[in-house]
Amino acid sequence: MMTPARRRLALTLAGLFTVLATMTVVTSYSVTLYRLFCEATGAGGTTQRVAADDAAVSSRTVSVSFDTSVAPSLPWRFRPMQRRVRLHLGEDTLVFFEAENLSDHDIVGHATFNVTPDQAGPYFKKIQCFCFTEERLAAHARVQMPVDFFVDPRFATDRETKDVSEITLSYTFFPSLRPQGATDLARFGGEDAAAGAQLFATQCSGCHAADRSKVGPSLAGVVGRTAAGVPGYPYSAALTQSGLVWSDANLARWLAGPAAMVPGAAMPMSVPDVGQRQAIIAYLRTLQPAG
Repeated sequence: MMTPARRRLALTLAGLFTVLATMTVVTSYSVTLYRLFCEATGAGGTTQRVAADDAAVSSRTVSVSFDTSVAPSLPWRFRPMQRRVRLHLGEDTLVFFEAENLSDHDIVGHATFNVTPDQAGPYFKKIQCFCFTEERLAAHARVQMPVDFFVDPRFATDRETKDVSEITLSYTFFPSLRPQGATDLARFGGEDAAAGAQLFATQCSGCHAADRSKVGPSLAGVVGRTAAGVPGYPYSAALTQSGLVWSDANLARWLAGPAAMVPGAAMPMSVPDVGQRQAIIAYLRTLQPAG
């Protein structure tokens, strides 16, 4: 029969083991729990993930700069395709980053991210980003990766952010610690103009051609051209007044959703797949201006 002293000792040891087990579990999951806390609250400049931009566009503007780095142990080159953009709060914005694997073998990387100042984190909303998943990049491959985001208009009413006019979005790529099940960055390898020509033939040629206007305007020399720039074509007032220039980024946004980019635009079709959009744009780059 257990004496009272032994019973107290057993209870004390059981309590200690419970505390140690709890501390072990908490320690094991502390990084994950902290990451989930940051993602939920925006703490530490952690940006938010959303399915779509459902915010009203504000007249208030903010500048967003981009900063990239690579861990010394990862033989990649990684850079933003644009150093800065200026946008309205609530405006869906698409930017691109280029990654290149300098090694002779495939590598899986993982991108960490944050924005500064930290208090901007809860209002910086990403719709699409390579940072959501582990990413495989083939040996010597180079891709341009899109990031689709907006800054919540409530940014202008929070007393901690209402006077902020500059945000910096930073990424650092590291070798992945969980390479199993990684997605392949080849899905963004839309630099294949031949594949783009085939996609154009099946998805776009019913309305567009390179040598003449059809239902839509001629696309000869469209990359770098001002929107509504084909003489004599009856463009919508919305597109005519947009002031857009057809850069790669603007073409990508346009193909993703013309009406969302330019409300009142007449083009009814879109290309939902990112890789297909990039391939079509690669083909459009090959179309020289008429004459």
